[in-house]
Amino acid sequence: MSTIIEKAREIVEINGMSKQITLIQGKMEEVKLPFPKVDIILSEWMGYFLLYESMLDTVLYARDQYLEPNGLIFPDKATIFLAEPLVDTVDLKACVTEPAKVVEINLYTVTTIDLAFKESFTLDCRRNDFIHALIAWFDIEFTACHKPIKFSTGPHTKYTHWKQTVFYLREVLTVEENEQIQGFLSSKPNAIKKRDLDIEISYRLDTDNAIRMAEGKCEYKM
Repeated sequence: MSTIIEKAREIVEINGMSKQITLIQGKMEEVKLPFPKVDIILSEWMGYFLLYESMLDTVLYARDQYLEPNGLIFPDKATIFLAEPLVDTVDLKACVTEPAKVVEINLYTVTTIDLAFKESFTLDCRRNDFIHALIAWFDIEFTACHKPIKFSTGPHTKYTHWKQTVFYLREVLTVEENEQIQGFLSSKPNAIKKRDLDIEISYRLDTDNAIRMAEGKCEYKM
């Protein structure tokens, strides 16, 4: 069990809020709250690739059990993006394609079943180059704030501890400007360790050049 609650108690006491704030230690699925419903759920549940070792299923449990019908969730929206980088340098200048939005999660409506998905993607090539891998990152939004707040974990913005996830391909793709890479991204919780992920990416380079035509499928474990 985490000891972070001890630091939380210290902060509450220093700020003179001991009578206003109640701290409860335990797993969300096991504790009993001293009230039937809540107005707001605030949680930092995101993992690498958004869903690896994430606590989203616990947030959804809290939502379904305790959130008032018009209650708020912070953050309430998450989106996974894909793009193609050069080699393994995940830098904006290394991205060969435009990013593609693949999965969008609305925390007010998503269910645990939705966390296993298969979605299509299309990547538009910016220039003539070579592609060795895909990268994935996510954006997080707090849309219920009086001024909506958003942050990204992509290569186009400041470093975060989530970094980006690199998926190396089995072969190097030789692409030209305005060509497209089409495919599917599949992700599901591992059957044994539910916070681990089984990921599959299939792809096809659309080109008129028969020599450069390529397609493939890769499986990854997280």
